[in-house]
Amino acid sequence: MWKWEADGEAKAVIVMVHGELEHHGRYGWLIEQWRLAGFHVIMGDLPGQGLTSRVNRGHIESFDDYLHEIKDWILAAYEFDLPVFLLGHSMGGLIAIRMIQEEHLNLAGVILSSPCLGLVHKPSKLQNARVRLMSVMMPTYNLNPGFTLKEATRNIDVQEADLHDNLYVKKVSVGWYSELLEAIQQAFEKIETTKDIPMLLMQGGEDKIVEKKAVKEWFNHAPLSEKRYKEWPGFYHEIFNEPERKEVFEYALDFAIGQLKSIGYLY
Repeated sequence: MWKWEADGEAKAVIVMVHGELEHHGRYGWLIEQWRLAGFHVIMGDLPGQGLTSRVNRGHIESFDDYLHEIKDWILAAYEFDLPVFLLGHSMGGLIAIRMIQEEHLNLAGVILSSPCLGLVHKPSKLQNARVRLMSVMMPTYNLNPGFTLKEATRNIDVQEADLHDNLYVKKVSVGWYSELLEAIQQAFEKIETTKDIPMLLMQGGEDKIVEKKAVKEWFNHAPLSEKRYKEWPGFYHEIFNEPERKEVFEYALDFAIGQLKSIGYLY
């Protein structure tokens, strides 16, 4: 895990969780935006991704491995003795959801970016059965992730950088895929256990990876007393990488500042 301190007096801490295949290095711009806005940032690479391992990349034994890792990041954030926000993108958003379903966390708010609550390219029932069987017999067997870099964002510069990024995971294991599908199912089955924490969920209107219908269904049924849904028309999956990302950040910042004011931390 890494820590970036705010530029000037800090208002709060943002714990950021990246998505599948990627790593913290892809978030340099967003980290800097939060710093300049007066937020400490804590982030690391998820197990099996980025700098965490060169062996069995794209593989995990259990989705809980992610939850254990993120809990450590949140505990580190508490050490600043400031309000803490949890921000998760894609699979990181799913991880954030499972965290607030399984753990009692002291959070000022949760920000979700195109959370992985369903896939555009769904596996058939037969494919699903095969994956689950293979995840038992050959859990580290590799698969293509099922989408291209061009489907993630309209930002040509980001596409080009990802193409030459040696830390970007190119394949995932059947074990990882099976755990992802199980976590999505649990996010819906355990929705009533979701802790009542203020939430902003932002979704790309033309997401070609995550199924926005499933995202809306989860959001509409989430038992939260304060929640805000924002869809960005025409945006692809990685809303914080889209050409209009500054506008997306400002919207997320407005949510965070509003929460700090509501708890009396800012006036």
